[in-house]
Amino acid sequence: MTKIKKKTLPKLFVLDTNVILHDSRCIRSFEENDIAIPITVLEELDNFKRGNELINFQAREFLRQIDELTGDILFEDGVPLGAGLGRLRIIVGQENYPAFQEIFFEDTPDNRILSTLYSISQKEPEHQTILVSKDTNLRMKAKSLGLPAQDYTTDKIESIDKIYTGMRLVEGIPTEVIDALYQAPYKVEVSQFPEIDNKIANENFILRNRQKSALATYLETENVFYRVDKKPAYGIMPRNAEQTFALKALTDDRIPLVSLSGKAGTGKTLLALAGALASCKNYRQIFLARPIVPLSNRDLGFLPGDIKSKIDPYMQPLFDNLSVIRHQFKESDSAAKKITEMMDKEKLVITPLAFIRGRSFQKVYFIVDEAQNLTPHEVKTIITRAGEGTKFVFTGDIYQIDHPYLDTLSNGLSYLINRMKGQPSYAHITLEKGERSPLAELASDLL
Repeated sequence: MTKIKKKTLPKLFVLDTNVILHDSRCIRSFEENDIAIPITVLEELDNFKRGNELINFQAREFLRQIDELTGDILFEDGVPLGAGLGRLRIIVGQENYPAFQEIFFEDTPDNRILSTLYSISQKEPEHQTILVSKDTNLRMKAKSLGLPAQDYTTDKIESIDKIYTGMRLVEGIPTEVIDALYQAPYKVEVSQFPEIDNKIANENFILRNRQKSALATYLETENVFYRVDKKPAYGIMPRNAEQTFALKALTDDRIPLVSLSGKAGTGKTLLALAGALASCKNYRQIFLARPIVPLSNRDLGFLPGDIKSKIDPYMQPLFDNLSVIRHQFKESDSAAKKITEMMDKEKLVITPLAFIRGRSFQKVYFIVDEAQNLTPHEVKTIITRAGEGTKFVFTGDIYQIDHPYLDTLSNGLSYLINRMKGQPSYAHITLEKGERSPLAELASDLL
């Protein structure tokens, strides 16, 4: 007798507001499963739709998508999202369950979302109902009710152990091969390096044996390894191999996208600024930007003064690094005067990242500092601002995140490194050795 296979119903995912603000196109990421949006979420999105921050764009973009699906059925059985996708519906009301009210008696948006989730699970037990939220605490509250909850993982990398570092140490390279890298034209065919496998475009290598060593980068277009020299950039001399590789990528106009990651004191921002100033003749402007992520949940309105006064505390680390470079020269030196002149003529601009929305940049060297506090969608939005001849540099520490809904695996910098590695137009270096001071290195490692 043939056994009839029972058809499995699609899952029902209930979305929290922060998922939509993280990725406005998230409703296209759940395959054939259905999606429910509590009316509380739409009310919260209404508070975010005005403004010039990237988060405001996400809210507006999502609401436009919902508007295109309008119809009474959106609030009843839902509407289909398209081929291979499930249905979307808005949940307007929910039952009042005494047991639920006893546990979560405060009327907050999070508790209303939980109430909707609980109500659906009671009314539709045939569905597996799952809360999707970037808020760890809300997920724990859902689980305390026995309700499944998970993070939004569509743009999350698999494992931090697998993240690309941009650099490898290779031992046992024959002396004659290393010698060849020191002779014109300072490059060697890949066939001379059988020890190296799975190489990718712009990957860097420390090649050595017991007697000699060399620094080299793999150039995919020519299928060769070319030697990398230790050279200063605008008065900043690299102090180790990884900084040497970083400055090479930062000053190479053939590589329009570069990322640097590393803990505090490894020189990420300083190197990026030095590379930009060393390359300034090839660009119309240098932009230095960073996302504003206020600490202790205090936004810009909390700070006194005009907009410049509010912004300056967040931009101060960029000014500090610029000052370090300026002090490599005497005040009378033309290189020091050039920095002041560039700032006066707005050839060198320090600005919050939110101010670039909607702009297009032609022949601009653009540094984005603290990129670990950006979402993957925000990183994509920034890079798509690039016009002809523009170079983007992203720096950050993927272990030091101030954003409440991002972590080491889901932040924009990790996502960028994971998705762009191996592209001929991209280079990355993870800076590991702290160069700020022995005390700073010790604190970074032990505290």
